[in-house]
Amino acid sequence: MSDTALSGQKGPTARNMFAALQLDTRLLGMIGAFVVLCLVFNFFTDFRFLTPRNIFNLTIQTVSVAIMATGMVFVIVTRHIDLSVGSVLATVAAIMAVVQTDVLPGILGLGHPAIWILAILAGMAVGIAIGAFQGWMIGYLGIPAFIVTLGGLLVWRNVAWFITSGQTIGPLDETFTMIGGIGGTMGETGSWIFGILAVAAALWLQVASRRRKSSHGFPVKPAWAEVTMGVTTSIAILGFVWILNSYDIPKARLKRIFEASGDTLPDGLTMGYGIPYSVLLLIVVAVVMTVVAQRTRLGRYIFATGGNPDAAELSGINTRFLTVKVFAIMGALSGLAAAVAAARLGFSTNDIGTLDELRVIAAAVIGGTALAGGVGTIYGAILGALIMQSLQSGMAMVGVDAPLQNIVVGTVLVLAVLVDIIYRKRTGD
Repeated sequence: MSDTALSGQKGPTARNMFAALQLDTRLLGMIGAFVVLCLVFNFFTDFRFLTPRNIFNLTIQTVSVAIMATGMVFVIVTRHIDLSVGSVLATVAAIMAVVQTDVLPGILGLGHPAIWILAILAGMAVGIAIGAFQGWMIGYLGIPAFIVTLGGLLVWRNVAWFITSGQTIGPLDETFTMIGGIGGTMGETGSWIFGILAVAAALWLQVASRRRKSSHGFPVKPAWAEVTMGVTTSIAILGFVWILNSYDIPKARLKRIFEASGDTLPDGLTMGYGIPYSVLLLIVVAVVMTVVAQRTRLGRYIFATGGNPDAAELSGINTRFLTVKVFAIMGALSGLAAAVAAARLGFSTNDIGTLDELRVIAAAVIGGTALAGGVGTIYGAILGALIMQSLQSGMAMVGVDAPLQNIVVGTVLVLAVLVDIIYRKRTGD
């Protein structure tokens, strides 16, 4: 047999093996671009970009935008847009700050353990109310989402200013600040336990999905493909935990922690930070939003409406009320993001959340959410947020000026939309 024939046999076999894995080619492309981006920045920063310390900081810097990006997926999928999320974040952060520094201490007493919980609940309630109000104007009054949320961008940013009288509010409750990042982490042991449980959950879901498909007569992946995906997922989860655990707490900080508990730091002892609580919160949000998108009637209605609004309405879906729900969800997630952003700073400042609306929309679009509606994924939006933050952090580490950073980010956003258009034309989506 000729070499050409042999090569002809190998090609289809490799393609068949790849097809058997049933991987999202667009997601693979995004992951590949992200890996290349990290490697390039790692080279130009003298191998400082991929250190455990920088990866740790990168994750906590990404959280607030990533949380809002998961909600922006639903908004864009239903053929709307929300330009007000950064301003809503500022208003909610201001309310949380005032509640926990001025209101509740006078009622419950300074340092009461319920202050941080009540502050978050108050902020979340306001975020949901703002989102639902904007959704009502869009769904029931027929005002375009662009106009409503553009007005919201101006209104809520200045409402935040009036709430705080233009002042920086803080310091915030110590327990509250733990959800911001470096001030609150799971530690090495807790992180490994979480990692092992996450691997077990991922493998169980994989097995359950295979059984469900088999019971309904749907085709399933070959056993080797399932094993490959399971091993890859496990390595990714445990590798992520290992990297975060590798970032050691500075000796001076570790010494203060031991002294606060009345102990002495043993010689030679080192401890890693582990997974930040803010990252854990993002993981929970990602799981919940994915379940809503893929396993609930609300999710099916959202994607059906985005795919064909007229057909969705004719089929009995209350698209007006659905719009209110989608924007209320966006408001709730803006509230969560406000808690994380304010906790990371330790204060509520006038400029908190500035330009976040652009970062959130960019993250969703880069993550594969189609502006035409009907298509989008939660994991894609989170990966898009991570790519955006990596791009900005890498350029800052290299020494690129802020104006040039914005030029690059804007260019990347336009190119991402162009690539998405080309991809959908070729695949027929």
